[in-house]
Amino acid sequence: MAFTVDRVDLRVLRLPLVRFFETSFGRSHDRQFVLVTLHGEGLTAWGECVADAHPFYSAETTATAWLVLRDYLAPAVLGRRFEHPREVWAAVRRVRGHRMAKAALEMAAWEMHAKALGEPLWRVLGGTRPAIASGVSVGIQDSLPQLLDVIAGELAEGYRRIKIKIKPGWDVGAVEAVRQRFGDIPLMVDANAAYSLADGDHLAALDRFGLMMIEQPLDYEDVRDHAALARRVATPICLDESVDSVGRAEEAIALGACRIVNIKPGRVGGFAESVRLHDLCAAHAIPVWHGGMLESGIGRAQNVHLASLPNFSLPGDIAASRRYYRPDLVEPPIEVGPDGTIPVPRTPGTGVEVIEERVERATEERLTLAP
Repeated sequence: MAFTVDRVDLRVLRLPLVRFFETSFGRSHDRQFVLVTLHGEGLTAWGECVADAHPFYSAETTATAWLVLRDYLAPAVLGRRFEHPREVWAAVRRVRGHRMAKAALEMAAWEMHAKALGEPLWRVLGGTRPAIASGVSVGIQDSLPQLLDVIAGELAEGYRRIKIKIKPGWDVGAVEAVRQRFGDIPLMVDANAAYSLADGDHLAALDRFGLMMIEQPLDYEDVRDHAALARRVATPICLDESVDSVGRAEEAIALGACRIVNIKPGRVGGFAESVRLHDLCAAHAIPVWHGGMLESGIGRAQNVHLASLPNFSLPGDIAASRRYYRPDLVEPPIEVGPDGTIPVPRTPGTGVEVIEERVERATEERLTLAP
């Protein structure tokens, strides 16, 4: 169903994390992000930009996303009539890069489209699952006993898969401690590009632990070294940061650089590109799973819908919202059931309500744009 964007609201929000989260990039105690709100056809839809305040995971930041959305992306859609949200990607394609900023706008357009149709988001995206399997990502801790205690708590909550962050000096010993305490649980590690190909023998030492995968061990722009590493280790290599487009995924698959792909819609530019990436991997029998970027319930709810597509066959990093923010920005909260799954909402749009009073409290900056 066609829709016109009459107004775009931009906000910068800051939310404190329930518990610090540490990766090879560093430790975070809160999250600052840009929130996009589209208005049109009497409807309101939301898009959460996953760019962080700092350019560590990506070159994009909260500041760059704000500027590009304000000066280029929002003006490209304001007052324009779209027959389908896939057209939004074409409308902003003139702007090079800035996929996270584009994704926030494009994903809101998909939500508006679903609401206009009176359909749940998963249905217009092509989802099939009534529930998704939930895994959890555990950051680097201050000690191994602390790591094990955190994992014990996550397993008690019902999560189906544990991922631990690793970096040089916090890798083999941490995995060994987890295996000794918890046995053969579904376990994977994520390096966030902390190693080089020279560390290949060291990374191969992880093979004896029967891991599901090693996620993004080498440089965030690299494909070829990952292909070389994949020939040296038995554990499947999963790419995250390196796959920022469908074209890059095609290159990685052709070179044998990965056996699994992490899909984050913010990283690849939104839902339309995520679906294309999902379909490409399915055609090559490469399973995918949905990554996470510490989203609030707004982005998390949208992730649940995307992860219902059929080739998302591995538990994703879509955990309960209360694990990160209390209170979250939406009701009902995103919750994980005792069986380790999250039900996919059946009501129009994302199936959650944004609590605007909570958004207001978290807002640091705002701007309204109209034609």
